[in-house]
Amino acid sequence: MPLFNDDELKRYSRHLSLPEIGIDGQSKLHDAKVFIVGAGGLGSPVALYLAAAGVGNICIIDGDVVDLSNLQRQIIHSTADVGRAKVESASQSMTALNPGVKVEAVSGLLTADNAESLMADYDIIVDATDSLSTKLLINDTCVALGKPFVHGGMYRYMGQAMTYVPGSPCYRCLFAGEEPVQP
Repeated sequence: MPLFNDDELKRYSRHLSLPEIGIDGQSKLHDAKVFIVGAGGLGSPVALYLAAAGVGNICIIDGDVVDLSNLQRQIIHSTADVGRAKVESASQSMTALNPGVKVEAVSGLLTADNAESLMADYDIIVDATDSLSTKLLINDTCVALGKPFVHGGMYRYMGQAMTYVPGSPCYRCLFAGEEPVQP
C-alpha cells in the first residue's frame, strides 16, 4: 500500500472520505494500470478523469494530431496544441493536472502486430476509438489476453458503452458477421 504525502492526501481527500473508496481504494487506484486507445472526443475526458482520480499508470495511444476542428469536443487539447501529436498534448495535460501519475504516450496506431505487446501489462483497456476494425481488434486482443475492457462509442447525438469482463459476452458477440481481427 503506497504512503501518500500531505499533498496527495489533500488532493484525494474527497475519495478518502468515501467509505467505498477510502485509503484502500485510493491505493488500488494508485497501483492501477490503464491503457487508453484514442485521445479524441471520448479519450480526452477519460484520460483527464483517470489522471485526476489518481490512477497511477496510464498509457494513451493515438496516431493523429490535434486539429482546430477537434477543440470543441476534445477537451484535453488547446489551441496551442494544433498540429501537435494528440498523445503529446494529452500527456502534458494529464501530468499538469496530476503530476503524481505516470503517463506513457504512444504516437501511432494500434495494430494486429503491436496490440498484444502494448496491452499485456495493463489491468484494463479503454476503447475510445471511432473505428469498428480497431474496436474489434481491442475486443479480440482483450479476449485472448483475458483482460477486461470498457468500450465507448458515439454517433451524432447517440452514445453507447459496454464493459467486457473475461468469460462474458464480448463486443464481437454484437457483431458476429464481422471478419475476425487477429491480435
